[in-house]
This record gives sequence, C-alpha cells and structure tokens, in this order.
Amino acid sequence: MGRKFIVTDCEGPISLNDNAFELSGHFIEDGERFFEILSKYDDVLADEIKRPSYNAGGTLKFIVPFLKAYGANNQNVIDFSNKNIHLLKGAANTLKFINQLMPSFIVSTSYNHYIDVLCNLTGFPYNDTYSTELDLDNMSMNESELAKLKLFRERIMKDPDFDVLEEIFFKEMPKLESGSLIERIKPIGGEGKKEAVLDIISKHNLRGSDLLYIGDSITDVQALKYANNEGGVALSFNGNEYAIRESDISVIADNTVITSIIADLFNKYGTESAIEFAISFSEDPDLALKAGHINQKLVTELLEYKLPEVEIVTCKNIDRIVEMSSNFRKKLRGESVGGLG
Repeated sequence: MGRKFIVTDCEGPISLNDNAFELSGHFIEDGERFFEILSKYDDVLADEIKRPSYNAGGTLKFIVPFLKAYGANNQNVIDFSNKNIHLLKGAANTLKFINQLMPSFIVSTSYNHYIDVLCNLTGFPYNDTYSTELDLDNMSMNESELAKLKLFRERIMKDPDFDVLEEIFFKEMPKLESGSLIERIKPIGGEGKKEAVLDIISKHNLRGSDLLYIGDSITDVQALKYANNEGGVALSFNGNEYAIRESDISVIADNTVITSIIADLFNKYGTESAIEFAISFSEDPDLALKAGHINQKLVTELLEYKLPEVEIVTCKNIDRIVEMSSNFRKKLRGESVGGLG
C-alpha cells in the first residue's frame, strides 16, 4: 500500500463562495445574471458540444475582459475576496487535520487571488495549491475597447442565445485586444484539474490508486473519474449532477468533519475501508461511528452538528442523490451559486 494523498476542490468542499460569480456581481452591471449566462454557455461547450480542447471552467476566461472594463484590478479583487470569504463549518480544522495526516492539495478553478486569501485565513500552504492565474494589472484596455465590451454585455443580456455568445466570443472578441486577454487565462478546470492531479503524482512520487479526490461540480468531472478509475476514492461533497455521476461516495453536509473522518480512514486503511464506512453510515450512522477504528475525537466534533448524509452512489439511487444534493447545495450556498454547473 502506497502513501495516501488527498486533493480537494475549494469552492464547495471547503468554502461557500463562488468567488468569480461574486466578483462579477460586485464589479459588473447586473453581473450575477451576466455570469449565470456565461456559466450556462460554458456548461454547453464542455458537456454537450464537447468542443475539442475546451475545458469546463471557461467562464473564468470569458468574464475577465468585462471585469477589467468595469474597474477590477488585482488589489480590489484581493480586498473584495478578503471581506467576502465564507468557509464551511469546521473547514479550517479539516484543512489543518488532513495536511498533518498526509500530503494534501487544493486544486481549484478559482482565481489565484481568492486561493491566496483562503490560505492566509486557514494556514494551508499556498505552494500546495493550483488555481487559475490572473493578473489584471498586466492588461491594458483603451476607451474604444471598453465601450465595445459594454455593448457586448448589453447584447448578451438582451439575447442570451447560444449563437449570440458564439458570435461574440469566437468571432468578434478575437479581433480585439480582449481576445488575447481571454487566451492568456488558463482555467484549472476539467482536464486542467486532472492534469494538476497528474502533476502532483509526478512531483511527489505518488500513485492514482492512493488518491482521495473531493469535488462538487462540472470542473471536477475528469479528476473524479480519474480517481475512480485508478482505484482511489472519488467523493462528491454537496455535489451537483456532474460531480455525483463520477463519484463513489456522496456526502451532503453543512460542515466538513465527515471529510476528516473519511480522510483518516482512507489514510489508515485504504479505499475499501472508506467505502465500507460509507455503506455502514448510510445504514446506521450511530453504529458506524461507534466502530473501534473510527477516530472518536472527530466523532465528538461531528455530533455537535446535524449528521450528514453519506451514501455510495449506485445506478439505483443516483437520481435521488442528485436531487437531494442539488437542493441542499442551493439551500446552503444560495439559489444562484448552488445552481451553477
């Protein structure tokens, strides 16, 4: 048995935020709705059309010129993120626990500014994170382009049709300096997250079969699938349909203590033990938590909260789990954020 390691997404399994959505709402006129339109477009490109070389998370590319046009810069993005970061209950303790337990990494589609803020808040080492690099101060934009971008936003808001978005982002924007801004951004999503996992494995001499991957959205699909196929554990934490369909275990919870418990079991005993715990917990949580190999200090912490829902994902229960998890994430994170792909 090799050295176990954990890779987790950030927004969803650790924090309640969707930082890019929130930045859009703060800086761009009617920005939350605008972001939702671009996010749905991104989902179509990644999941339905499956455009070659396109990775889920492209919304974070598309939104950048508009953030810039409406006055965002590195410092005010950091300042906003600092004031508006919201962790799940227990998240800081869970990050500290898993980081002491085994090699631990955050792989997030979020911009690097937000991940830096999260690391400063929790003490998690920034060098053990992967995120979407963004430097707004290294981008220039003249008045003419700024005006065109605001007109593009108006067109999209008035007619958010797929063909309109295709025309703007793949025909008109490439003619502008904004086209090069978009191309500079390489979102860590979809295949990008899987590539980050492979980079971790290569740099630290690890194996895919020893991976516990935690995700919640369309950007985690390839990494979850990789963990599943390699014999590790793919865990959906308050996941949407995209994440749940690629996961072994589904967790629905308002706190992260259950993550610590599963990580501890996985580190000590491997994939089979984590799976067996999920089965046992779904049948009788109280009995499962009393087992001698379960960390009772963590159990005491868990019992301070409402018990989570933990299940093995099967073809028989997947539709029910998707409905439960999707509804819960909307309740926990808000309808808009919870409804994003």
